[in-house]
Amino acid sequence: MSNNDSIIFKQAFYDDAKVLAFIIQTSFQTVASRFNLTLENAPTHPSNCTIDWILSAFDKGIKFYLLTTENSSIGCIALELANKKTCYLERLSVLPQYRLRGYGSHLIEGSLTRAREMGVKRVEIGIIAEDTILTEWYKKRGFIFKSTKKFDHLPFTVAFLYYNLR
Repeated sequence: MSNNDSIIFKQAFYDDAKVLAFIIQTSFQTVASRFNLTLENAPTHPSNCTIDWILSAFDKGIKFYLLTTENSSIGCIALELANKKTCYLERLSVLPQYRLRGYGSHLIEGSLTRAREMGVKRVEIGIIAEDTILTEWYKKRGFIFKSTKKFDHLPFTVAFLYYNLR
């Protein structure tokens, strides 16, 4: 990320559902391709995200945040309050043409700040366990491996990681 970039991390709202769905679906297409995920074998994978998914998530109280630069929305992330002490980090997405510039880290930092403001003590995430590159990326940002679990409805194993807020 260059010093000249004007980056804004801001909360998204219902009227942002279309752009959120586009960012999530587009960003997760590369993951779907790498792991051969389709609508048939992984219908709930974010690569299949729709506007209705986003609206439903808003209705459940999930908070979305957009990352914008130069008047373009280039990434997003979501936080779901699990209980008084824990929230889930979800849908970390950076459009492919903006990757490897530090925007993902910026999304993590912004979401951890918002999680602290929510008063939780821990942020948890579930990712594809076979994606060792992504697992290491999260570990470099302070996340700790917790466990793995195989779900019958998913064609991959899920790795769970967490970040303790101070």
